[in-house]
Amino acid sequence: MGVYLNGKSAYRLFQEDYSLDYYIDKSGMLRELVPLLEMKKSMEGRDSSEKGRGPKYVAITRPRRFGKTVMANMIAAYFGKGVDSHGEFDTLRVSEYPWYRKHLNQHNVIHIVFNEMPWDCTSYAQYIGRIQMTLLDDLIMAYPNARIRETDAVWDALTKVYEYCDEEKFIFVLDEWDYIYHQGFVTEGEKAGFTRFLNNLLKDKAYVELAYMTGILPIAKYSSGSELNMFLEYSMATRTKYNEYFGFSEEEVDDLYQRYLKKEPHPRVTRQGLEDWYDGYQTADGRRLYNPRSVVGALNDNQLGNYWTSSGPYDEVFYYISANVDAVKDDVALLVAGNPVPARVQEYASVSTELKTRDEIFSAMVVYGFLNYANGYVSIPNKELMDKFAEVVQREPSLGNVYKLAKESGRMLAATKAGDVETMTELMEYAHNTHSPLLVYNDEAELASIIRWVYLKALDYYRIEREDKAGVGYVDFIFYPFAKNDDAIILELKVNHTAQEAIQQIKERQYALRFEGKFGENPEYTGRILAVGIAYHKSDEKKRHECRVEVLRESLE
Repeated sequence: MGVYLNGKSAYRLFQEDYSLDYYIDKSGMLRELVPLLEMKKSMEGRDSSEKGRGPKYVAITRPRRFGKTVMANMIAAYFGKGVDSHGEFDTLRVSEYPWYRKHLNQHNVIHIVFNEMPWDCTSYAQYIGRIQMTLLDDLIMAYPNARIRETDAVWDALTKVYEYCDEEKFIFVLDEWDYIYHQGFVTEGEKAGFTRFLNNLLKDKAYVELAYMTGILPIAKYSSGSELNMFLEYSMATRTKYNEYFGFSEEEVDDLYQRYLKKEPHPRVTRQGLEDWYDGYQTADGRRLYNPRSVVGALNDNQLGNYWTSSGPYDEVFYYISANVDAVKDDVALLVAGNPVPARVQEYASVSTELKTRDEIFSAMVVYGFLNYANGYVSIPNKELMDKFAEVVQREPSLGNVYKLAKESGRMLAATKAGDVETMTELMEYAHNTHSPLLVYNDEAELASIIRWVYLKALDYYRIEREDKAGVGYVDFIFYPFAKNDDAIILELKVNHTAQEAIQQIKERQYALRFEGKFGENPEYTGRILAVGIAYHKSDEKKRHECRVEVLRESLE
């Protein structure tokens, strides 16, 4: 046993995850990997060019905090000889497979976490030297008869083990492989050197039984030639295989929520809240995914909030927008208004060192998890990310009218609650006159996009639903307050009709029943219920707007 070779760390970390209240069994992933180990029998008799590449090289690319490290630890803990892990795996799904015992703790595993640095690291030589010497020390201790020298390259040492020790093989589990490429002290030449290091370590090596590698960015960014082309790469947006093992599915979140209700004596998180805040990612095969870090954080803390976006600086979102503000600011307006934007998401472009085009910018934001990509469109996936975008547009004057309108949105919400229809009308006209060219929609669709903007600040206090079922029809917008004693808002839009007609429709179709406890839908809301009618007279040359607010129910407190 050693630090990298058949070490204990991966198992101990897996053990910690396994013991958590909200652990989800993803051991089915091993069903995908074990057949790759057994392919060597079918490869016998083929030429060497075929044997050295192909399915036994797996690269998983996902945004950070989507379970890559948890999975890597589990894989190393299952295969590795260093620790007996049957106590945990006997209770998991993998134990049902016929090959379970055959491979449990029966393989040499080299597990390297590439985001670990030497003390006070300031150079690539220190970084790669630590990895080289640590693995070399492990091999010298484990294989004293392999004639390994301290001056050997690690691939030479591994080749000696294979040749002198009965064709000993190794499973490589390499986590966060692309970490070093993001470090400011690493030159472009050194990045290329690291790519060659991985090539020399893994490609066309008889001692490689399986290579499983995780990272954020596509391999193509760092391997323009053939260095790492033996890997089959699986991203969330473009490949379907392995998608079920990263992120939480709807059914898994249902299971976690039931555990939460049993565990928490005073639950403050709703199932709807988890969906609003953390759902919205879509895989290449159309599956919806929740952000796993955020779901577990909310259930553990008994509170909805920003768990994933808070793990990185605010500047990350704005970094991509600021790369070309003029090209993307109109699209940002559409995205924050809740409208998907067409984009050509390309993995290669997403990691360009200088993001220049809108498609490169959006591609990068998809790769890092800031945007969802589906059917040729990008969108903001959930409230957690919407809050981050709203923060950006309210803090960055470089976004021009987008920034100015966002700053005014707080006044719109305050005016609505106060019934100040003059201010509401003024802000609606300002929004339409300055923002409408950015939103090429007609009739109520255009007006609905403007509503998202003038009430942007309301996202801090409300879950806003578009065309929600209420009473005997569908209302344009319902604002569900996070504080149950806050004002609930029912908002109806009209084009070439009056605001009073909008109010009358809210009453006649009984949209307020959505908040009436006697009908069993939302009895917990105790604040006022406000009916808001907003009309836009399209035929009027002045683009005249009209607003009206009525109290349908006074506060119950």
